[in-house]
Amino acid sequence: MANQKPLKLNTISEFHQLNGLPKPEHPLISIVDYAKLNRPEEENPGALIFGYYTISMKRGVVKMFYGQQQYDFDEGILYFMAPNQILRVSSQPDEKLKRSGWLLLIHPDFLWNTTLAAKIKQYEFFDYSVNEALFLSEKEEDILNNIIQNIRQEYHSNIDKFSQSIIISQIETLLNYSERFYQRQFITRKITNHQILDRLENWLTEYFDNEDLVTKGLPGVQTVSAALNVSPGYLTSLLKVLTGQSTQQHIHDKLIEKAKEKLSTTDLSVSEIAYELGFEHPQSFNKLFKKKTHLTPIEFKKSFN
Repeated sequence: MANQKPLKLNTISEFHQLNGLPKPEHPLISIVDYAKLNRPEEENPGALIFGYYTISMKRGVVKMFYGQQQYDFDEGILYFMAPNQILRVSSQPDEKLKRSGWLLLIHPDFLWNTTLAAKIKQYEFFDYSVNEALFLSEKEEDILNNIIQNIRQEYHSNIDKFSQSIIISQIETLLNYSERFYQRQFITRKITNHQILDRLENWLTEYFDNEDLVTKGLPGVQTVSAALNVSPGYLTSLLKVLTGQSTQQHIHDKLIEKAKEKLSTTDLSVSEIAYELGFEHPQSFNKLFKKKTHLTPIEFKKSFN
């Protein structure tokens, strides 16, 4: 299944058809009750690519491969997907007896000519992976369920010229609450989050101690996040809350720490140190070092003579 070609669903109607649901009442937005999904297990495509935004609150026994790793959804968890991300799902035989929750499907065209059309891209959690899903408290779950109920009520009423703006407003409220809950999660899930911070520190230390640094070059944010099995957006958001610094700033801090060690304990020239740290041009190293320490590498080196 892992090698199966993903099935692309460009429209919300195609999602309804695939899952044995009636046609959506609106072609550009739909709220799906997970308990009503009726796709036979043998017809499970394994991997899906949606041409629209999805926001989902799910309970039940279902294994999902979204982003870097597998996650078992056995409690209320919220996850987000932007268009053209890949979702892999492996259902359990008795899933229909246990699953519950909702799935909000929003086609980008529904947002056209609204303030949310551009703003939705600013919500970083649409780039998060499933292992970075939002774990909801019962109170938080109730808040989001009430918002979904408001959208559902408007969705099922007679569509008029006010319907879109009312629904857009409710979606934006849902996203704003989700952003608040994510910030809470960064703080309350301290053990998990500090484990990521420890793994980052250990990985950077090992990377900069490696003799292959010359050929590998400086690590980028994408490289670091992939090594930690988290998405770049989630890692940066987490680090900003825990430390006030971005992933790139952490990389630079470790680099400067290693540079200071070499400048103070070896007879290597500044150019040689810059080369060993993965810089193609010593000028770039000098500029970064001075920005971080307010001293040039030579000035720092001389202070130890």
